[in-house]
Amino acid sequence: MHQYISKLTLNTTGIGLKDITEDVKTIVAQSEIHTGMANFTILHTSASIIIQENASSEVQRDILTFLDNLVPMGKNLYEHSLEGRDDMPAHLKAMLTNTTITLSIVDSQLQVGTWQGIFLCEHRELPHVRHVMVHCLGQKV
Repeated sequence: MHQYISKLTLNTTGIGLKDITEDVKTIVAQSEIHTGMANFTILHTSASIIIQENASSEVQRDILTFLDNLVPMGKNLYEHSLEGRDDMPAHLKAMLTNTTITLSIVDSQLQVGTWQGIFLCEHRELPHVRHVMVHCLGQKV
């Protein structure tokens, strides 16, 4: 059994989805794992990671619109607003999406569908530096 751990450091530009699929695939290739699992964990409470369609930017915009409608920003909507109007909505959006994803590695390839991408979801209005831990576990060739 072999383990490989790496941390991605990513810069965001404010609210939006950042495709990190290729970054993650590079780390999986570096792990030299032939058959196993890869776990991705974002180390923040106001950002998240999701698997979603990567072919249409309309899907990505619709996801952001849906989340904004579901969890709006606004004065006096939430008790917690220590870091601004986007503070509590960012925490709620992260809670509703994913902070951890686990995918299979088969024949040294991360198993994602043809139209699937792995995205970092930035839920804060200002740019942030975000960290994603990648932990690969399995059999080497």
